Amino acid sequence: MRDYVAVDIGASSGRLVRGTLQDGRLALQEIHRFENGFSERDGHCYWDIDHLYREILRGLQQAKKLGIERCTLGIDTWAVDYALLDEKGERIGEVYAYRDSRTLEAVPQVHAAYPFARIYEITGIQHLTFNTLYQLYAHDPKELAAAKEVLLVPDYLYYLLSGRKMNELTNASTTALLNLQTRDYDPDLLGLLGLSRSKFPALTEPGTRLGSIKPELVREYGLPECELIVTATHDTASAVLGVPASGASWAYLSSGTWSLIGLERQTPLATPEAMERNYTNEWGAYGTYRFLKNIMGMWLIQEVRKDYGKQHSYAELVELAEAVPPFRSLMNCNDDRFLNPVQMTEEIRRFCVETGQPVPDTPGAVARCIFDSLALSYDVYLQELERLTGQKPETLHIVGGGANNGLLCQWTADVAGISVEAGPTESTALGNLLVQMISSGAIRDIGEGRELIRRSFSIRTYVPRGTNADQIAEARRRFADLLAR
Repeated sequence: MRDYVAVDIGASSGRLVRGTLQDGRLALQEIHRFENGFSERDGHCYWDIDHLYREILRGLQQAKKLGIERCTLGIDTWAVDYALLDEKGERIGEVYAYRDSRTLEAVPQVHAAYPFARIYEITGIQHLTFNTLYQLYAHDPKELAAAKEVLLVPDYLYYLLSGRKMNELTNASTTALLNLQTRDYDPDLLGLLGLSRSKFPALTEPGTRLGSIKPELVREYGLPECELIVTATHDTASAVLGVPASGASWAYLSSGTWSLIGLERQTPLATPEAMERNYTNEWGAYGTYRFLKNIMGMWLIQEVRKDYGKQHSYAELVELAEAVPPFRSLMNCNDDRFLNPVQMTEEIRRFCVETGQPVPDTPGAVARCIFDSLALSYDVYLQELERLTGQKPETLHIVGGGANNGLLCQWTADVAGISVEAGPTESTALGNLLVQMISSGAIRDIGEGRELIRRSFSIRTYVPRGTNADQIAEARRRFADLLAR
């Protein structure tokens, strides 16, 4: 039995997951789980990247204790954030977190020199204030000048394990620096930053075999013999690979800290209309593109739970929300005020006051406001996807942690009038493992991999109930007014 290990790190936690093929099914075992999160120091937000590296090593030590002597290993994390390396290959400074506010002044400065319409025409990447383009523009120029190379977070973790430098393309595409036509870094955008192409290692396809983990790490820490395989290192790219879809008429919603809703396409769609609606064309594995919309997702409820001292589990917050009448209060989930507020609950309440709505005054009411608003957001963006692409999905696959939220899944089906297939929750780790298995020859392609996931994991179906039609229509109208403000 061959072992495959996925290192899957999100904004709030990370895990090492073991995958094995057993009787024609894919079995998962969580080896190690650890906390993640940024910290604020001196007015800036940073990741503890050394902590993440140590936890990967601890997870591999645990894998060895479980009897794993040999395995393949793949890494995925969030996108856009990066580490700078000096001439000796040592990291320069800390790794900024994308929620840091340093880019707020950089955005208008970049657009004054290079209009966003031109950036979008070149890259097809949506405007987000934390895109790597703006982060690098805002970075200390002395540190940038001293840097020999720029590695995105998962590339840096691969480098620490292997000593090899690369630039995996699904994550690199999120930087808003890659040219859709040349499929390489755009020289004009690099020139705007004062950076040369040589500061970025070669673009590397998912499935590339990177070689073995450093022998000295194996000896020092007592690790398994690991062959590193480059996965789709952007966690959304891996999550979409892990969608158990078949056929062509489907959309996906990767529901975690962010909600990413979109279509898998064979070609990008960087039209003026797509730019106006702020849709992105992130590169996927195996020649695909993820045409999608970013929505602030479970980050909203994560922060609310923290505001209430974590006295309620997520499941309890869903139960409390179910007891509250729907659509009482609504919010624009993508308003920048919710990106990193001092206190999420109070920010939501202030939004309701400013928009003349009832103010949610209990944990259940706040949670209901979030879930109702997310369901309405999904409805809006599914309609936009159809208008922009001419493709009408018949099924929405919800994967990731949000697939466990039965209230949100059913409400999405009802509001959007679409069949929802919820699960599996570990789609990101599954997509990571599928790339390893394809590269190793255990399965043929991603179609076979998705069929394997369908056989291996339970998926819950939610169909539109056709009830509350008048209430939903009124909520849609109110929500459209909020988005138009």
